[in-house]
Amino acid sequence: MDDCNGCEFHPDLYYDADYQIWLRPEENGLLTVGMTDLSQSIAGHILHVRVRRIGTHRPPGKPVATIESGKWAGPIPNFIDCDIVAANQAVLDNPSLLNADPYGAWIAQVRPSQPLAHILPLFIRGEAARQGYCARAQRDNIHCTRTA
Repeated sequence: MDDCNGCEFHPDLYYDADYQIWLRPEENGLLTVGMTDLSQSIAGHILHVRVRRIGTHRPPGKPVATIESGKWAGPIPNFIDCDIVAANQAVLDNPSLLNADPYGAWIAQVRPSQPLAHILPLFIRGEAARQGYCARAQRDNIHCTRTA
């Protein structure tokens, strides 16, 4: 775990280029999808989470979930061809878990249509991700805070 402008960062996860979502590959070939500390701080207090129906096919560009907060409503972006296999019921029941623990409170699990070896290189990880994450926090003057 690392920190940038008070924003938690995990170098072992995979990130999209805007550092909105994180992905964690699972041993069974699934990807767990979550919201970064940057995203939860920008969104503010999260009031509602809706994951698309289990079994739904989602092509790139079609979100796996939507988030609603007091100041923002929008999609959890999706960059791969996948099927939704699970939603985190704890987050659906208590969306503010994403504010309190964005890396522990995942949103959905998806099954990519291609092997992880083909998917994961599309995302940023490790030191390159840390540098980009910190640059975004500094450039956009994002200072992360946690709410319960």
